[in-house]
This record gives sequence, C-alpha cells and structure tokens, in this order.
Amino acid sequence: MAKPSTVGELRDSGWVDRPVKEELRENLLRRIEAGDDLFPGIVGYDETVIPALERAILAGHDMIVLGERGQAKTRLIRRLVDLLDPETPVVDGCEINDSPFRPVCAHCRHRLADGGDDVPIRWVGRDGRFAEKLATPDTAVADLIGDVDPIRVAEGRYLSDELVIHYGLVPRTHRGIFSINELPDLPPRIQVSLLNVLEERDIQIRGFTVRLPLDLLLVATANPEDYTNRGRIITPLKDRFGSEIRTHYPPTRHDEVTIMRQEAAPPPSAVPVSVPGFLEEIVAEFTHQVRSSGHVNQRSGVSVRLSIANLETLVASAVRRAARLGESEAVPRMTDLVACLQSTYGRVEFEGFEEGREEEILRRLLALAVVEVFRERLAGFDFQPVLAFFEAGGVVETGDLVPAADVRVGEVDVTPLLVRLGLRGESPGDAAAAVEFALEGLHLTRRLNKDVADGAVRYGG
Repeated sequence: MAKPSTVGELRDSGWVDRPVKEELRENLLRRIEAGDDLFPGIVGYDETVIPALERAILAGHDMIVLGERGQAKTRLIRRLVDLLDPETPVVDGCEINDSPFRPVCAHCRHRLADGGDDVPIRWVGRDGRFAEKLATPDTAVADLIGDVDPIRVAEGRYLSDELVIHYGLVPRTHRGIFSINELPDLPPRIQVSLLNVLEERDIQIRGFTVRLPLDLLLVATANPEDYTNRGRIITPLKDRFGSEIRTHYPPTRHDEVTIMRQEAAPPPSAVPVSVPGFLEEIVAEFTHQVRSSGHVNQRSGVSVRLSIANLETLVASAVRRAARLGESEAVPRMTDLVACLQSTYGRVEFEGFEEGREEEILRRLLALAVVEVFRERLAGFDFQPVLAFFEAGGVVETGDLVPAADVRVGEVDVTPLLVRLGLRGESPGDAAAAVEFALEGLHLTRRLNKDVADGAVRYGG
C-alpha cells in the first residue's frame, strides 16, 4: 500500500505517534523477545556493557558512555539507530522533523492551523533521525542550539519573531538520537547550553525563550575524568544524565582476536593470505602485555586499534616477502613480528622515566607474549627430535626474506607440530611459520641459542 502523504491520510491510517524513548523501548523489548543480536559487531560486552545499555534504554534515560580510547563507544552509540522505526512521518519542509500530530516549532503550528489535514508529510528513515557532533574547543552555542539568522531579519522579519531562528544540531535532531563525542572537550560555557535540553527540554537562543519540548535521546561519550587533562564535565550537566555506562577493553585474548579479524583490512595482494592462529594470539597477547605493563602510561589507555594495526602490519610484511620472492602464498611468520614494533610506537605512551628505552620495553613485552602463547599451545609437546638435531650441531637460518621452503629443521618431520597447531601440512608457508614459532619458543625458554645480525636469524644448540 502507498504510504500516507498528507496529515489527513496519516490520521486515517491509524499511525500512532510515540515519543522517541518509548519507541526505542518498545523496539528493544521486541528484539529481545525475538532473540535478535542487538549490537552486531560489538565484542566482549555481552555480560557487562550491553545489559547496562539495555537498562538505560528501558528506563528512558539520557546516558553518558565513559571509557578509554578504542573501546567502541562511538560504534555502540551508532548501533542505537537500529532500534528506531525504519521510517517515521514528519511535516514536509520542517527544519526539526516535527510530528504531524505534535508540532512544536512556530512554522509547523501555523501551517497545521491553516492547512489542517491537507498539509503534506514526508517519511524520514533511521539515518535521518541521528546526528553526532565531535566536541571541539571552537564549538559554539549556535552550532548546538541555534542563533538568529540575519538573512531572515534582512527579509523583513522582526527580531521578536520566532521564525528568524536558525536551529542548531540539537533541535534538528528532534524525535531522534543526538550524540556528542568527547563531551569534556566542550568549554564549560557551552556545556551550560545543554542543561535545559536535558531537564526542562526547552532551548534558549539569545533574547528568546523558545519553549520547544524537544523529544530526543541525548547520548554523550567521554574519557574517564581521572586522566583527561583537556577538560571536565560540569557537575550540573553530569547530574542530568540518567545513566552512566562504563566500557572496557576486551577481557580475553579470544575477544581481542575476534575484533582483530573483524576490523583488520588486508592489503591488496595477488596471492592468497593465510594467518596462523597462534600468530593472531601473539598479537593479541602483546596488546594485553602492554596494557598491564608498569612501563606504559595506563591512564591514556592502549586501544584495540593497536592490535588491529599490528595484525595489518604482520600481514603486510608477509605479502611483501611473497612479492619479493615470488611465493604463491603469503603466510606471516615469527620474523614478521618485529615489524609490529613500528606500528606500536605511536600508539603507546610510556612513563616519563622510561625515555630512551621504548624499543627495549616493547621487545621484552613481545617476548613475554610469545612465551605465553608458546606454553599454552605447545605444553607437553615432544621436542626431543628437534633438540637432538641441534645437539648434533645442526643450525637453522631464517629471516624476513628467507623463502618458506628453506625454513626447516634438517630432516626432522614437523608433521606432528603442524597437527598440534592446527595447520595444513601441504603448505610450505604454514610449515615455516610453525618451525619459527617452535624455535623462538625454545629459545625464549632457554633451550636454544639465537643470533641476530643484519636481519638474519640463526638458531643453534
């Protein structure tokens, strides 16, 4: 059936006008009852953040989401849009998406008073009911709330006429969701302009007191106050948010790996790329080691973006080797992990007394990550044939540009190692990755020697 196109047709259709918070609440309950995935792509929050978010929506609260960088705060808020109705009717030509049944702006009130049921309407999708603003020091009240439009004054309207107002982002999100990111960066005098929006639901513009009963959900994000030096949320504003939701970093290595796989963008490659699972785990464990290190400034946070960037760097290193050597497959190996240091430096803030030791600290944390995964993956594995090769004087040489076929432990059969690690036995790249992982683990557990010179790596007894 054709959608109603006038106020009268809409009234005859039986459409029910609901406040946006009631709309979100009912749609959330419907999806919970249906067992739908409410926030696809959000990993590690099922037992913590998402229940808190659901309670806030059901309570009809405006909310502030607190968390360190890289904790999916913005993505979480953008997923709220999915809880809105697919489309909603608004008065055609209205700046603030006024309801045909509950007009709040002067323009729509006059139109509906004059035109009645013949006033045309249009249908707005979910995306048209969501707006977000990054709080920056140069943000003005006019950006958020509105200001007098000098063009309309020049056209002959009086300053006392409400129709001279050009509305800002907040009123333009009437009947929708408005998000303001990094709220503490907003100067206190600008934060004050949001007080009435959150409590009295009206706005004030210059000499006007415009009683607009705005119907919206206001969501803000911020970093925890205990470390941000850029600003603070003023107490009266913070008091007006109904719920405070705390985010966190992925609690487990498995969650971190899931996010890495989901978000990492592989570089264009003419050959297929295969990343061994243990290397993904090492990258994730490296991030966890950095997050728990006393040498790193933990107040600034260690973002999940570090894990994503390191996985992308790891893959890029393997693709580079395959292109240079003409290999038919790009498989990252242990020698590629060193490249991850270059994508780590700029994302980690060290304590001031560690100046000059950054590389040493990161290399040590990377070694701890390798040992942790090695012990979990290969605990109890029989390395006797491998160790016997080295005790007999054997040597294995590898490096960033050593072909996969050349990375082998003499004539030792590494099939049991590949099976233990869940790798394909017919792939030279997988075999080389498994051998390097085993040798590096044996070295870090003090059972093999290792020499590094000019990018070449030499393992010996």
